[in-house]
Amino acid sequence: MNESPTVSDIRVVLVDDQVLVRAGLRALVDAEPGMTVVGEAGDGDAAVAVVTRERPDVVLMDIRMPGSDGLDATRRISADAALADVHVVVLTTFEEDDYVFEAIRGGAAGFLVKDTEPAELLRAIRTVVVGESLLSPRATRSLVEAFATHAKPTALSPELDVLTDREREVMRLVAAGCTNTEIAERLFVSSATAKTHVSRAMIKLGARDRAQLVVFAYETGLATPGWQA
Repeated sequence: MNESPTVSDIRVVLVDDQVLVRAGLRALVDAEPGMTVVGEAGDGDAAVAVVTRERPDVVLMDIRMPGSDGLDATRRISADAALADVHVVVLTTFEEDDYVFEAIRGGAAGFLVKDTEPAELLRAIRTVVVGESLLSPRATRSLVEAFATHAKPTALSPELDVLTDREREVMRLVAAGCTNTEIAERLFVSSATAKTHVSRAMIKLGARDRAQLVVFAYETGLATPGWQA
């Protein structure tokens, strides 16, 4: 098992309409060295308010909540330039693929299923902060399938002209759910080189994170529904 990226002083906000769920998450996060819960919210409006006030590194966001839900909150947080360094991780179940798809389109950095093991959740928090693989290994394939179901084929966008041929190739593999290690193996390069290509593609296209690179790949026609690496 790979070790989690080392990052200290990670500030986390918890968003869930169930008090007991938040209490459990708070106990888990606060017990982890280098992590602190700096705020909680029980609906989307309260989530935006606390995130705006606290500027956390990570938000663990429930989707289904009364009033303003997690989808709306995620869109509003993502649209605020002052919150560009905030990473929203959606907590969901496989039965909510439609919601997950919209959350990623709205700016979420990734998602985890609610029955994720505690250790995996803590690793995910650290991972999303350093901008590496932003999607749960268990759920990445499910996300790709959701895009394949919802995305419509389109002509290749001229926006992709800023990418080199290798960057396009790497981006297609990201859209297929490949990790940096898998990309490196397919292209016979090092993991560091694969990561560099991913980072350059994100910078050139203005993608906030890896998840948005997947969105862009489908929406520009680089990846198409049903395509597999």
